[in-house]
Amino acid sequence: MVVSTGWSWWHALGRRKVLDSLALGSSELARVLSTFDLTALGVGSTLGVGVYVLAGNVSKNIAGPAVVVSFLIAAVASLFAGLCYAEFGARVPRAGSAYIYSYVCVGEFVAFIIGWNLILEYVIGSASVARGLSKYLDSLLNETMEQTFLETMPMATDSFALSPYFDIFAFGISFILAVALSLGVKESSLVNSLFTIVNIAVVLFVILAGSFKADSKNWAIKKEDIITDSPQGGGEGGFFPFGVSGAIKGAATCFYGFVGFDCVATTGEEVRNPQKAIPIAIILSLTIIFLSYFGVSTVLTLMWPYYLQDSDAPIPKVFLETGWPVAQWIVTIGGIFGLCASLFGAMFPLPRIIYAMAMDGLIFQFLGKVHHYFKTPFYGTLIAGLLTGLMAAIFDLDQLVNMMSIGTLLAYTIVAACVLLLRYTVYIIGPVCCFLGT
Repeated sequence: MVVSTGWSWWHALGRRKVLDSLALGSSELARVLSTFDLTALGVGSTLGVGVYVLAGNVSKNIAGPAVVVSFLIAAVASLFAGLCYAEFGARVPRAGSAYIYSYVCVGEFVAFIIGWNLILEYVIGSASVARGLSKYLDSLLNETMEQTFLETMPMATDSFALSPYFDIFAFGISFILAVALSLGVKESSLVNSLFTIVNIAVVLFVILAGSFKADSKNWAIKKEDIITDSPQGGGEGGFFPFGVSGAIKGAATCFYGFVGFDCVATTGEEVRNPQKAIPIAIILSLTIIFLSYFGVSTVLTLMWPYYLQDSDAPIPKVFLETGWPVAQWIVTIGGIFGLCASLFGAMFPLPRIIYAMAMDGLIFQFLGKVHHYFKTPFYGTLIAGLLTGLMAAIFDLDQLVNMMSIGTLLAYTIVAACVLLLRYTVYIIGPVCCFLGT
């Protein structure tokens, strides 16, 4: 009796979701997104403030001019992860990303864990971007927002994780964007595409304008010429001032500059032709992101010595130091648009994960209810925005970023493992039961 009960529990935890051709083709959500929309979503969610900060930080403290090699290594690693998502996106075009993939390949218990992991990851990721946007705007206003919030809404705490004040701006922008997302996927996607186009235009401006100030001598600086107050020092000079190990270590940091493209995989039920659009959008997104990072890091390190880079705002400082203050403000505007696109891309997949889990009965089913007019998971989107806003308002930015890293790596690992299972195990997915290893 005990053995029978235990086997029943084990069978229940390991049962897999079966998807036939009818299930793959039907959806309550509106199929209105194109390949361009998905590409803009992938680029916007990934190419946020990282392109304006990451290259300078890694070049100054970790890799030097070899930051371009670091981005190349990180891009290759991200491409492998992207190919895993692309294969699943074409094979299982359903909302849910890694959650639905693990449900199909591994079982319900693992899918439940991954689903909640993704919810936490996207909530924390969205909150970190909202908090970053608040800090970015505040820096342009000479810390006026922070001083006002400290006076009007202080949070009396000595905790290392909590914010010293309630950031009402971060809360408000998160909830407003959630409301916009709930009113229609096509309309909100158009806004995201606009933000992304402006962001890419500014990145192109940085690369083209910076190339006129490039000096190859900055890739061959001698050790005796290095003067820096950085705790890491200036290294040995040359293209690899911190050695090849510095370039590899920098690649680990640069990898997080590519995190976010996986949101494309959550749109399986809202794309006109998901089997074709999702793989193409993922590959195009990663290509555009890599070229942007590679171009910006190349121009930065050629324009200005790596050891003099600003870790927080490298691009505005480089243009200011080289006598182009107008370019500084153009880059600042691009940062705002980039953060807005990144926040949209971070918040977009969260309601889709909640919707997929609610449809499977693993969380409250009212969260998966689709609005009859807007064709979006209305309540799930609003609650996701509320949770994101609260996290952004009360937690410090550094702690939010640290918490997000674990969830991202776990999701990528599970998807890679599921691809192996999908290729070499018999599943009923699509019109026939087939063996993918042949």
